[in-house]
Amino acid sequence: MSGREEGNRFVLPAVLALSLVTVYPVLTVLYLSLHRKLLLFDITEFTGFDNYRFLLADDRFWNALGNTVYFTTASVSLELLLGLGIALLLNRTFRFKGLVTAVVLVPWAIPTVVSAKMWEWMYNSDIGLLNHLLGMKINWLGSPFWAMNAAVAMDVWKTTPFVVILLMAGLKLIPGEVIQAARIDGAGGWSLFRRIILPLLMPVILVVLIFRTMDAFRVFDAVYVLTGGGPANTTETLSIYAYKVLFQTLQFGYGSTLAIVVFLCVGAMSLLYLRALKAEVGP
Repeated sequence: MSGREEGNRFVLPAVLALSLVTVYPVLTVLYLSLHRKLLLFDITEFTGFDNYRFLLADDRFWNALGNTVYFTTASVSLELLLGLGIALLLNRTFRFKGLVTAVVLVPWAIPTVVSAKMWEWMYNSDIGLLNHLLGMKINWLGSPFWAMNAAVAMDVWKTTPFVVILLMAGLKLIPGEVIQAARIDGAGGWSLFRRIILPLLMPVILVVLIFRTMDAFRVFDAVYVLTGGGPANTTETLSIYAYKVLFQTLQFGYGSTLAIVVFLCVGAMSLLYLRALKAEVGP
């Protein structure tokens, strides 16, 4: 038996296990999306692409898609900017650096549901800490504008430490000799960052964007616990809408169609980032 055949024999169980937990569920959801399946009335009938045609005319779907795109864009952009700034700061040497690093990473260690409930209490218009500190009364979770941005702020607080961890790892990979040589040549401050650090850090930044964009676009628990998708569906994301259709109205056919759309969107964005990453690091 050749080495390649022996390697394939060891890989096969992993491939089969991966197929069971990924490929089979995806194919099942795709199958359901082509049917009208209402568990409440015990109805199952093949409808082809009717669910997809209905989705294109569904105003609630387009509203959820817009909310998801806004949440993803705002959250990921702020997390990248803040994470990069904090990572650059923590990459320096200063007193109590270990303590500061630990404090920065605390939000990432807190479970998402706990974080959402904590921020919900802080946003409370009557007894919330935020209104108390600001000396005003803002209905953070009852106003369409404030509710979405409140969800973004909570997500930024929760997941920026994850960005910091990855970017700090990327900064450690930059050779100190390169930085020293640039400084000898007169580069410093903004010039050093823009011409040396940022280009060398770009592959790690793209990896961060891949992880965070996929995660933010599929957001469910953070927003659902905080707002439930309200008020009046103004914070309802695609995942929340799919959950409500699937498990509250038991429309498994249309709910599966929404899940497929989320899957395709995440897949398309991942491919774009991977192509950009391949172009950045080379073949």
